[in-house]
Amino acid sequence: MSRIIRVVPAILTEEPQALKTMVRQAETFCNYAQFDIMDGRFVPSRSIECEHIAALNTTLSWEVHLMVENPEDYMTDFLKAGAQRITFHYEASSSPEKVINLIKTLGLEAGLALNPETPLSAVLPLVSEVAGILLLSVHPGFYGSPFIPEVLQKVTELRSIYPEIEIGVDGGIKESNIAQVAQAGADAICVGSAVFLKPQPAESYQRLSALAEEGLN
Repeated sequence: MSRIIRVVPAILTEEPQALKTMVRQAETFCNYAQFDIMDGRFVPSRSIECEHIAALNTTLSWEVHLMVENPEDYMTDFLKAGAQRITFHYEASSSPEKVINLIKTLGLEAGLALNPETPLSAVLPLVSEVAGILLLSVHPGFYGSPFIPEVLQKVTELRSIYPEIEIGVDGGIKESNIAQVAQAGADAICVGSAVFLKPQPAESYQRLSALAEEGLN
């Protein structure tokens, strides 16, 4: 069975006006995006909040990647704002099973994110309970951080154990490495600065998508 791969714009900012600009740009070249939420505690940086996304009235379908402590406290607000999936960090909860169940009880897809230093074995018992696993290929919390290539070994390993699970990779991905990420087994490749910090975000997105497809061949 041939794999379908998609490039997902990852929208990360602390400025509401920049958020609006990035969303309006994304609406011109895709129909699905990821919003990154940071609380300044789980990661050092802070970002926009749910209320800013809710006020956008965007045509995009979207998911949220929570880089926050106590992720369960955010669920209801993001449900009301229109999220389709909530991805939280395994490292952020003492009971990830309960958070997963809460997300699913709300009628949303649950995703589980994993920091680079966390072994894949930690989350294997939970893989069958979620819609997707998001493997961080940077240390989270900073825009434009360098890619950690060792994470590709996790992608390959997870793909071999769970051939059907959706595997996302997020962080430090650009034109020079996106084909390698696709080849390792990723389905969803989240890209931020390589799209939104370029002079022509739409053209950059299309180029990245083409390179990802090439990685499958």
